[in-house]
Amino acid sequence: MADEQGRGRGRGRGRNDRQDEQSEIVDKLVGINRVAKTVKGGKNFGFAALVVVGDQKGRAGFGKGKAREVPEAIRKATEDAKRNMVRVPLREGRTLHHDGKGRWGAGKVILRAAPPGTGVIAGGPMRAVMEVLGIHDVVGKSTGSSNPYNMVRATFEALKAQASPRSVASKRGLKVQDIVGRRTDGASETGISETA
Repeated sequence: MADEQGRGRGRGRGRNDRQDEQSEIVDKLVGINRVAKTVKGGKNFGFAALVVVGDQKGRAGFGKGKAREVPEAIRKATEDAKRNMVRVPLREGRTLHHDGKGRWGAGKVILRAAPPGTGVIAGGPMRAVMEVLGIHDVVGKSTGSSNPYNMVRATFEALKAQASPRSVASKRGLKVQDIVGRRTDGASETGISETA
């Protein structure tokens, strides 16, 4: 009996640790669609939800879920998003290291690094992704489809292509200063350090 209680408490502790870890994760509902399935007796209505989650420290993910009720669809989408999180290197914890383009289907996005004080200049689904990722200064533009699913996926494609000077230097066998020194003359004054 004591052994069973001990095991139960141990499992509970593990869950609490996971909850503490995931309590820092913020989620945003990007879109919800009502979907209908035509059956013999009429129509069955359901809901499809698209959610983005992130820890506001450089990790983010997106997920989708379907259910007969809205809260259940959102819960499924949130769990899916937490399973599919990716890490994005950020410069000074506030913006991107370099400009990037992403494409998914007809969705096309352009992301540009921005100086301090710019804010998040992006609309709709892109803004939600930037906010959960923890980016404070960025300029984003969607030039293709306004479908939220394609926009979110295109944004993540652009973010996955981000590379920090440290990772580029290690791949090329160079020092970080060699990589940073090759940027435009003003780049060294923007506060890019070896820790970036």
